[in-house]
Amino acid sequence: MRTYKRSAAVAVAAVSLALLVTACGAGEKSGDQGKGTGKEGAPSTSATSAPAAEVLSAAELEKLIVGQADLPGHKVQKAKAGEVPLAAAVSTDKPSCKPLADVMSYVAPGKPGATVTRKAIEVPKTDGSAASPEEALGALAAPVTGVTLGSYDGQGAQETFASLKTAGTECAGGFTLIGGGEKTKISAVAPEPVTAGEEALAWTVTTDLDGRPFVTKVVVFRQGGTLASFSTLSLGGTVKALPKDIVDAQAAKLG
Repeated sequence: MRTYKRSAAVAVAAVSLALLVTACGAGEKSGDQGKGTGKEGAPSTSATSAPAAEVLSAAELEKLIVGQADLPGHKVQKAKAGEVPLAAAVSTDKPSCKPLADVMSYVAPGKPGATVTRKAIEVPKTDGSAASPEEALGALAAPVTGVTLGSYDGQGAQETFASLKTAGTECAGGFTLIGGGEKTKISAVAPEPVTAGEEALAWTVTTDLDGRPFVTKVVVFRQGGTLASFSTLSLGGTVKALPKDIVDAQAAKLG
């Protein structure tokens, strides 16, 4: 019983963090992001040699983002009003960390011309019997992944990807995420191996939640002028692996 109460307390604290990073400002409709303020890094040589991209519309991105049919074992939902904050509502104490904070908050980083967002919730396997309190808590702690597509004009996708690469390096020792009048301490940003699209990055992000570590997995990849970003958290406080099945499904749809 003590273990259950202690786990419940962690879950409640995790809910508070989840609300902060996914609704830390007034909501906006998909396709109406826009103006990032993070410091941009220099795109790679191969990225700058690619032809300039044309912005896809939100309607075009809707056809490209993963859906229910692409992700068996998950419940896929459109992001509701208020679940995706305004880009301006997310800030950091270190300007170079802003793109990473955006991705964690389901916001397309940089200056996209259009964006769309989905939530993919892992469905726990059950044997059909009534769940015990511990099992119910485990279901509540199922990983939730925010998937965001952003389309960029010209070299915007390459430049934004470069800014995320800079963030991964300069913010490795941590930073403070500011939203909704609250400050959340990110204690570490550690790189993870990942392969997707034309270029990809991934990190394990650890947040100090009242002295307890709260782990989020973050992935970003670029395909042409489109950036796909993924932020996975669990109300249990720990995510053990990157959302590889979701990333692979999205990469396949983007070609």
